Amino acid sequence: MAVLDPVKLVLTNWDAVMGAGKLDDCSAPVHPHHPELGKRSFKIGKEVWIERTDFEETPPKGFFRLFPGNKVRLKYGHVIECTGCSKDAKGQVTEVQATLIPDTKSGTPGSDAVKVKGVITWVGVNDAVQAEVRLYDRLFKEAHPGTGEKDFMEELNPDSLKVVTAYVEPSLASVPAGQRFQFERHGYFVTDLIDHSTGKTVFNRVTGMKDSWGK
Repeated sequence: MAVLDPVKLVLTNWDAVMGAGKLDDCSAPVHPHHPELGKRSFKIGKEVWIERTDFEETPPKGFFRLFPGNKVRLKYGHVIECTGCSKDAKGQVTEVQATLIPDTKSGTPGSDAVKVKGVITWVGVNDAVQAEVRLYDRLFKEAHPGTGEKDFMEELNPDSLKVVTAYVEPSLASVPAGQRFQFERHGYFVTDLIDHSTGKTVFNRVTGMKDSWGK
């Protein structure tokens, strides 16, 4: 899992339900179709990073992610219920708040007793790895550049490269250069051959994936 446009989610009743300062162990398969490859481990705590687009204060029709009063599952983790958000002076959301629903951890007895329509990816604030992620897109805005009357340079896509500061799972902290991974919901990425190194995590997007909500 990776969060490319992070906003902090705070589980306000974590201390009361799980214990102050406690971290809960979570795991997921290294590959969903090859159990022989084992599992990867990470932790969840009171604070996690989520995608900014996974929260809407006033949700449009068909939006099943986080909004006040709605429940979702943190993938491989617990079910939570959104209670609200905090904003800065410009009205931008700076934090999302939710409460943890007890006894709903994935893989435990009775975890599916609370039914939800939405599942979102996340990375724990405690063990997240900060990464530079380079989001490459098409170089030109036109399907057939250079065939019309426009100047060639006017057809360049100004958004052909976006560089963001992201958070990724702790298992990606020490992977070598040139290794390929799927970031759930985002697409396929490779560690940069030149700039990626121990202490500096750099990923390049190889190809994207269509988001189920279309955002």
